[in-house]
Amino acid sequence: MVVHRSESGVVSAFDDAAGVGRILDDNGRLIPFHCVSIADGTRWIAEGTAVVFSRRLGPTGLLEAVGVSAGPG
Repeated sequence: MVVHRSESGVVSAFDDAAGVGRILDDNGRLIPFHCVSIADGTRWIAEGTAVVFSRRLGPTGLLEAVGVSAGPG
């Protein structure tokens, strides 16, 4: 279930070995994401990249970013 659509932020951290990262949204909140949520299929994104994304409830019951793609941040 998608909770929010078309949000923007900046990748604040990405651990290539673990395939997980965090986005700092425009409201100053950190949202986790997994590499399979990167829209272009690369499974890697650089820290500092401005992104757009949606949110959904993840398998742990917490919100996570999905459909992460480089864009205006």
